[in-house]
Formats: sequence, structure tokens, C-alpha cells
Amino acid sequence: MFKRIFVIVADSLGCGTAPRSAEFGDEGANTIAHIAEHEGGIKLPVMESMGYGNITDIKGVKKVNNPKGYYGRMDEASNGKDTMTGHWEMMGILTENPFKTFTDTGFPKELIDELEAKTGHKVIGNCAASGTEILKDLGLEHIKTGAMIVYTSADSVLQIACHEEHFGLDELYRCCEIAREICMKPEWMVGRIIARPFLGETKDTFKRTTNRHDYALSPTSRTTLDELKDKGYSVVSIGKIKDIFNGCGITEAYKNLSNHNGMEHAFEVAKHDFTGLVFSNLVDFDALYGHRRDPKGYHDAIEEFDSDLKTLMDLLNDDDLLMVTADHGNDPTWTGTDHTREYVPILVWSKSLKGGSLGTRKSFADIGATIAENFNVKAPDVIGESFLSELK
Repeated sequence: MFKRIFVIVADSLGCGTAPRSAEFGDEGANTIAHIAEHEGGIKLPVMESMGYGNITDIKGVKKVNNPKGYYGRMDEASNGKDTMTGHWEMMGILTENPFKTFTDTGFPKELIDELEAKTGHKVIGNCAASGTEILKDLGLEHIKTGAMIVYTSADSVLQIACHEEHFGLDELYRCCEIAREICMKPEWMVGRIIARPFLGETKDTFKRTTNRHDYALSPTSRTTLDELKDKGYSVVSIGKIKDIFNGCGITEAYKNLSNHNGMEHAFEVAKHDFTGLVFSNLVDFDALYGHRRDPKGYHDAIEEFDSDLKTLMDLLNDDDLLMVTADHGNDPTWTGTDHTREYVPILVWSKSLKGGSLGTRKSFADIGATIAENFNVKAPDVIGESFLSELK
């Protein structure tokens, strides 16, 4: 048994067209390959040594005959390509009805009317937008009128941006709780309501604060996280994992300021003595570079992550296990600004393992099943096949 398992989700770092990609308009997408090609190559010595280049063709990353880790790719069994669906599946939940998105149309008038009536505030915005750009466009109007800035993205989210001082943080949270209640209706069921407080007095000084709060749906059934927690194991969340699971199954949590800050949290946690799981999400890949169609920024972030991986691996013990994966794709060379339905990588490493191929897995839930077998807890029986016995 491994004493500690570290799972790092490189948010949106997909690795190629999967069987159902065409259903989502994504046949031909390949996030990592297209980033590398666009930027004339990429240097990832750590992940290369683990077998990353054996999963898909990546310019600058060689295939290796004797990988230091186990490599493979995973297909998504659920119907979707969003953050919650991908993470929930990793821990054993099959989502057949995807969460609602309102990227192209904004939220229905009936929803907005009910939100205005129940909160007592008018709504401005109601469109898909960058969280920083919409503050420049509507921040002054918000301060002047007290109207809430409501917007969405390619994800299944309803976000409300309000000024911490002029509107009030507690009032923003109250309005988000109302929005969460409204968006429990099946026709408006979004995965998360997000409070986006900001400060500043001009469009050039508006800046989002760290008082963001997510109002997520709770998982639709028990997950591997719940089983671990109930058996007394540590379940450490780094980044937005706690929000994605609405706190269910989490024993300790750290918020990230950036990808690198998230890895710094992992470095510190690795120095502690505990038994259990560290589950980390690095969202900058998706939020800052994928959705904004910035292959250069994405490229540089991956190279930074590869370097940080080496630091983390040096801190791990012989009885620790590291897994690196993704929750969906977000090919920055693709059309639009949406996620892309792709295979995701699975790279597995321990100082005590030799390395090899894990092939193509049928579900992201193989991660949770492997974790459950390792810690001898009940695994969700809907999907997921452990690969623990394949690790030598």
C-alpha cells in the first residue's frame, strides 16, 4: 500500500481526439500537441521521462523506451466536457445528463427576472465574458446603480461580480445563495454559482479579490473522497477541489493564487507526515490560457509546471504515489472559447516503481478505483477499474 497518493489535475490539458469528440464538435482537437506545434516545440524533461511523449505526438517531447513512470490516456465515460463532470468521474460518479451552459445566449429572462425580484437588485451584463474585462466594461455602472454584474463562461457557471465596499461582501454572498436556490431547477441547473467580489474605483484599477466563494452542487452520490474521510484518512484539497465537491469528503483545504502557488502548497503538504490523498487542481491552464486562446501563455505554464513537478518528486518518499492527469481539453488553437472533448493523460510515478504503459482507460474513474483499492475502502461500483495491480 502507498501511504500517500498525490493527484494533480492540470486543468484542461487534454491529449487528443477521443471516440465521442465529434459529438461535441471537437474532432481533431489536441490541446498539448497543438500548443507545442504552435510554439515550435516544448521542453518537458520530467514528464517526457515519465512517458508523456508516448501518449500522443508532442513536438519537442520524445518517446521513451524505458519510461520512469507509467503512462496512458483516459476516455471520459460521462456525457460532458466540463470541470465538475470530469472531477466527479475521477472519484466514481457517472454523469449522464450534462450541466446547463448559457454561453451563447446568456441566462433566460425568466431566470433573471426571478433573481432580480428575490435579491432586490437589478442585473446588468448577462452574457459570456472574461471576468476581468467585464469589470472594465460594467464596473462603474455597477457602482453607480447598485446593479449586479451577472455573467457566465464556457463552463456551467453563473457568476455575480459586485464591489466589496459599495455593494458589500455579505450582500453579495446572500444574492449568490438566492441564485443557487433558483438554479436548482432542472432547466436552469448550472454546476456552480460563483461570487466574484472586486475592489477599485476606476476601470483601470478594478481588481478581483481573494474573497471569491463558490456555491456548487453536492456530488450526486458518494465518492472515493467520502470513503477515505469516513475511514479516517486525510483528504487534502489544493485549489478548487473543495469547491468542485462542495466540501464533501475533504478534511483540509488550501486555496491557490496561481498554478505555481498550488504546487508550493503541494511541496509543503509533502513535508508533513500523514496517510491519505492530496487532490490538487491547477486552474490557470484553463482559465488564463485555454479559454483566452493563448497558446504561448499555456506553453510557458506547462514548462513551469514540469519544473515544479521535479521539485515535488524530490520531496516524495518511496511509499508515495504521484498521478498527473486532466479533466477535459481546452485547445487554445481551436475555434471558440469552449472546452474541448478529448482524451486526458494519466502519468503515474513513484520512486519504488519501474514504469510502463497503462494503455487507454475507459473512464476517468480508474483513478478513484485505484485510490480506493490502495487504501482498502469501498470504491463506487458504477464505473472505474483499478490499475493498482499493473504498477510494478
